[in-house]
Amino acid sequence: MRSHTHKTAAAAGALAAVALLVTAPPAAAAGTRDATADVLAGRDVTLSGDTVVTVPSGTTTYDGVFRGEGTLTVRGSGTLILTRNSDFTLPKSRQRQKVSIQGGNHPYVTTTDPDAPAITVARGATLQYGNGGSTGLIGHFPYGTPQFALNQDNIRVDGTLRLALKNTAYNLGTISGSGLITQPRFLWGTWDLTSGSFSGVIDNGTQANAGRPEFATRLPHVRKVLNQGTWTVDTPLGQTVTMGMDFYQREYGSDINIQSRPGSKVVLTGQYSWSNQGGDTDPSLSDPSLNWTPARKNVNKRGTNIKGANVRWGDGTTHRIFMPGTAKTVYINLLAARSRSLLTFDYNGPVTLGAPIGGGRFHDTLSAPGAGDVVIAGTRGNDVTFAAVQYYDGSTTVEKGAVLRLGSGRSGGDGGLYTAGSLYKVVNNGSLVLNNAGKALTLSRLSGSGSLTQSGTASTTLTGSGVTYTGATTVKKGTLALRQGATLKRSKAIRLTTSGARLDVGTAGLRVATTLSGKGTVKGSVTNNGVVAGGITVSGNYAQSAQGELVLRDKPLKVTGTVRLAGDLDLAAAGTEPARETITVLNHTGSSKTGGAFTGLKEGARVKLADTTYRISYRAGDGNDVVLTAIAATKSPTPTGTSSSAALATRTAGAAEDDRLSWWPYALGLGLLGGLAVPATRNRRGGRGRGGRHAA
Repeated sequence: MRSHTHKTAAAAGALAAVALLVTAPPAAAAGTRDATADVLAGRDVTLSGDTVVTVPSGTTTYDGVFRGEGTLTVRGSGTLILTRNSDFTLPKSRQRQKVSIQGGNHPYVTTTDPDAPAITVARGATLQYGNGGSTGLIGHFPYGTPQFALNQDNIRVDGTLRLALKNTAYNLGTISGSGLITQPRFLWGTWDLTSGSFSGVIDNGTQANAGRPEFATRLPHVRKVLNQGTWTVDTPLGQTVTMGMDFYQREYGSDINIQSRPGSKVVLTGQYSWSNQGGDTDPSLSDPSLNWTPARKNVNKRGTNIKGANVRWGDGTTHRIFMPGTAKTVYINLLAARSRSLLTFDYNGPVTLGAPIGGGRFHDTLSAPGAGDVVIAGTRGNDVTFAAVQYYDGSTTVEKGAVLRLGSGRSGGDGGLYTAGSLYKVVNNGSLVLNNAGKALTLSRLSGSGSLTQSGTASTTLTGSGVTYTGATTVKKGTLALRQGATLKRSKAIRLTTSGARLDVGTAGLRVATTLSGKGTVKGSVTNNGVVAGGITVSGNYAQSAQGELVLRDKPLKVTGTVRLAGDLDLAAAGTEPARETITVLNHTGSSKTGGAFTGLKEGARVKLADTTYRISYRAGDGNDVVLTAIAATKSPTPTGTSSSAALATRTAGAAEDDRLSWWPYALGLGLLGGLAVPATRNRRGGRGRGGRHAA
């Protein structure tokens, strides 16, 4: 018997028949059976071809069943509730679907050339499977598929399909259409979603399996998912599952659980957002900033649990982060199950992660460290900001071309990594930017070929011998400190680009093996075995070895401690400027004498820059500065076939200060011979790309 608002079968049938005549439903196509009267009367229906049921407004509960061979179309303006399981198929002449089981010891199911829909829910109509019990499904299950039953009866939903089945697992076959498939909350039925061209909205009220080890879900056109329960993604061995839809949550307590098998991957290219408008049919958020602000009773808190899976947020074609929010509105757990988890950020523009990645249980994400690794993919434009301190014990890899920023540079947006874990390390082959505004950072075990930039007002400390990265080091703002054996000897360049930039090298000092340049300050001693450019302030001692070189720029090198000089002096930049009476090479503000001298430039040696000749002194200024003082100007042209006077030997020995005329012809002859025998500009150590010793 059927049971609905029209109580007796006979009376209901008569009333419905009159109603249908009055409302004039669309006529069935030629050869199509109209079974409306049978359904309204509660009679079983045996299909023998295409069949339609026109549901009147309101709710009709059908206690009968559909069987036979054919198709069923539910249309009208009302809701048809099925309380018993129905089993029918397409006519054999219309069955073409191929189902195969692959994978050997790890079997999974694939479907090709799917059949046309056996069930169609027309626009405006609602078909409901079940009424809170475990029966009411339409399906035929002939395949013997492992661990789940694949439904042969595919369905097209342009109206609404409501899944009100409790404590049972079910499959809908291949789904298509553009309507709404909805599952009420708290029924605890499990829906196995396989594949199809469905482009509408899915409302998951309790539990949906979008993939299992036995099948890979393919739903490339689903527009939105309203997730009010648990959405679980899993994969067969070696398969990639891509979910391109946006997810929305309306009530507290929903999550997305992701699992995968060895060699498999799950790609999420949409966004998981709160919804405060649009109902079930078109969930949306009125203002994206609401994802970042706690709502009343935490109704906008949503989460994801990555359980031993390989997950990729983004596919390189978008820059909308999958989980927008803070620790108060989202949670992210990296868990180990069969293996450690891997989370890759793959965007083509800037995104911000505002919440910590931990390893706790659901909302209690910080109760344990995460068990997994994080990768910032080398996609062009991929620029990821961690605006929260992370809590996963694993590696962080920045691929070539990518950027990872620790901290947003704004109050409340400080980031960081969990450095206490045994598996912590940073492999930076791209760009690592340290940009905290308030919270100091400490990093160790930092390798790779990428660059490091200190740009936040909060200080960063690099510790330990595991700091081995080879890219450039730039300090724009704040302080970068070296402690506990950390060095920058492998960094290809050190740049302090602003006057407020500070490099604190501690008691161990800084050994420059490559280059040091800029406008900032080095706190601590500097030993120059490479190239140091003027403009830097050394708040400590400065020692330049025979392998070192000082390059004069627009400002002198400033040193507050002791100075010991050797090696080269490059004056090429000074030779291109208008002549000055004095040029300060090194401003020694300490009280001790300046020791040593640049190679070949003893006290009083002459240096010619363009048309001006200078003498060098290590006792100038306040008694210990290194200064060039002009003594002559020569404006005669250079004879053809000889090197310019500015590029000839630019110094004379200390004894050359005796200007007695008795020996000047010999000195002139030697100078001319040297000009013919030696290249105009020398680079004493080739390969550094310098202007050469004392080059003008």
